[in-house]
Amino acid sequence: MSQSIDSSPPQIHQILERTWGYETFRPLQQEAIHGILERRDSVVVLPTGGGKSLCFQLPALVEDSGLAVVVSPLISLMKDQVDSLVASGIPAAYFNSSLTPRQQDIVARRLLDGAYRLLYVAPERLVGGGSDRFCQLLAECRPLYVAIDEAHCISQWGHDFRPEYRQLGRLREVFPGISLHGFTATATERVRQDIAAQLGLREPQFLVGSFDRPNLFYRARRRQGFYRQLRAVLDRHVGEAGIVYCQSRKEVDKLSARLRDDGFRAVPYHAGLSDADRHRFQEDFLNERADVVVATVAFGMGIDRSNVRYVVHAAAPRSLEHYQQEAGRAGRDGLEAECALFYSPADFMTWRRMLADSGELDESALQQMREMERYAAQTRCRHRSLVEYFGQELPGESCNACDWCLGELEAAGEPVVLAQKILSCVLRLRQSWGVGQVVDVLRGRATAKVTARGHDRLSTYGLLAEVPIPELRGYVDQLVDGGFLVPSGDRYPVLHVTPLGRRLLKAEVPCELYRQQAPAKSGSGSGRRDEVDWEGVDRQLFESLRQHRRGLAAERQVPPYVIFPDSVLRDLARYRPTSREGLLAIRGVGEKKAEDLGPSFLRLLAEHSAEHGLETDLTPAAGAPAAAAPIPARPRRRRIAGGAFVEASKLFAAGTAIEEVATALDRARSTTVGYLERFLEQTPEADVATWVPAETVERIRAAREDPDLIFERWKDYFDYFEGAISYGQIRLVLAFLKAREEPVPALEP
Repeated sequence: MSQSIDSSPPQIHQILERTWGYETFRPLQQEAIHGILERRDSVVVLPTGGGKSLCFQLPALVEDSGLAVVVSPLISLMKDQVDSLVASGIPAAYFNSSLTPRQQDIVARRLLDGAYRLLYVAPERLVGGGSDRFCQLLAECRPLYVAIDEAHCISQWGHDFRPEYRQLGRLREVFPGISLHGFTATATERVRQDIAAQLGLREPQFLVGSFDRPNLFYRARRRQGFYRQLRAVLDRHVGEAGIVYCQSRKEVDKLSARLRDDGFRAVPYHAGLSDADRHRFQEDFLNERADVVVATVAFGMGIDRSNVRYVVHAAAPRSLEHYQQEAGRAGRDGLEAECALFYSPADFMTWRRMLADSGELDESALQQMREMERYAAQTRCRHRSLVEYFGQELPGESCNACDWCLGELEAAGEPVVLAQKILSCVLRLRQSWGVGQVVDVLRGRATAKVTARGHDRLSTYGLLAEVPIPELRGYVDQLVDGGFLVPSGDRYPVLHVTPLGRRLLKAEVPCELYRQQAPAKSGSGSGRRDEVDWEGVDRQLFESLRQHRRGLAAERQVPPYVIFPDSVLRDLARYRPTSREGLLAIRGVGEKKAEDLGPSFLRLLAEHSAEHGLETDLTPAAGAPAAAAPIPARPRRRRIAGGAFVEASKLFAAGTAIEEVATALDRARSTTVGYLERFLEQTPEADVATWVPAETVERIRAAREDPDLIFERWKDYFDYFEGAISYGQIRLVLAFLKAREEPVPALEP
């Protein structure tokens, strides 16, 4: 089947709006979708938050397009994406080692029946040992295309090379008639070409989006008193989600423990933890039971939480590719987020040692580290530096979203004289020492190395004694970045004065040096973008919506962002719709979610608006209050004599509807469903058909009694009925059957 560019836009726009709730495509999404529909191989590079997943998901929904196979590196990533698809009404599944043999048989049977449009698999499933049987199954399903997510893993030049991905080149042999598509968020030109070569793509289409993330605020600081620096970031993001990257497991354990002692909901994550602990901590973070995850680089790929509001690096990464990928996990929902880098020259010494020990220290790795060092120390727009590294240009004079453009770097007085003192010291040391010795001599520090070699008798000794060490190191870094100094040597680089530096010594060329100022102690640290993203949002209502979302997510056993991202909640709290039509006008609300989730959110919006006398059904043209109010303390729920459950039981015994009980007790619907579940377990004479249609009760009972089906979780039932029966109804019917002494397998909550 082939779709022309002229004929496909109306249909794909309808699918976009009906399923995802968006009226327009983001840059390059439409071109990527056309390429897939035309069965043309492609390599697509879109930044994190740029909507690359939609590019390979939407074509599968075009009429008669057939099955789409998505190769994904992590089981957790598959699960989250499939949960999101199912929540939006898209028939999707995954096939991996987390499924029991019986569950795999069910998925296989449904595949052959044509029940799915999207199937997620691991690379090993397609090209690993014992993959022939699975590939034969797929061949019977006649897949139209294969999309390879995180495709940079296939390239040895990429920042996260995985040998198992290298074998995906065999897909062309296994499925000769399908098109192949590589998707990634970060890839240089060299990596893009390697992806195409390794996959054996045929005249591929290359689509490369902008590497700039305007919603991210970049800041780099010399590391000094790191815990104090970290707390300053966390204090700007109280109650918000964040990731803190450390270089070693020991640092992760120590820092996460200290944060917990100080009252933060922090968890560790590194490869030294048991599989069970890693899974538990990751789930705590994804399900908003933890706000901060302190991790090594083992944490990241497959983390789909969209509302990460800050990423902190406690040490410099080994390359700008790594930094772009790791920092890019902030602000995936398009809202403002902060990326703070705290670095030291020791970081790069550590990387050199680690890479040398692993045999990976080559000229390419050294060049990547030098680029990272330059970025950390530079005095120019950080957004511009990042996009230029990836071969692009940034329009405009200022990004208004980094420490340089917002004036957090203060010009040093008499920079030429200051630079001349530093350069002179390097020469007096015969260009044979690194930055540490240069700083010690200029500061007048009588260390063993300084006195043993007579450096305390040099004319430059103590010349800059009044300048703090971090500030002085920053000046040296800036002179390196400006080309006045150059380090040489792998493990122990020494400083040399360049020809340009010698001209500066003669005052023949200009020079500017800057010192860092402390950022604001409050606010997100993301400049004007933060004010824009919060404009008109009722923050108390936003917090209530977050709590409601969390309850629904727990009930359905999915991460909260699968329900709605923060961007949708902010718009709900900004415009306060009162109807299904108004809900569908919110960007990111599709028809399935409007039908499934809309009533409870609309009820909460109406109650809050009525209680606080707020105008409803606002539009972007009408606007909302210009200033966002601070989040007030959450009102206490009224106490109920004898306990809420006792009162709820009385109402349920009288056959009262769930919504009426929730209103009477001033409790969330999800909480009230929990009361009813407990009531049914303890009251054998109660009839669940009072609250759940009798037909639904019988469907669940029949599925449970089917000997070919195995249900281990509520979600297994939810998936079996393809979302047609809610989690609440499943829970209530199972509680009812248990009370009537009908055996039901114990399900994971």
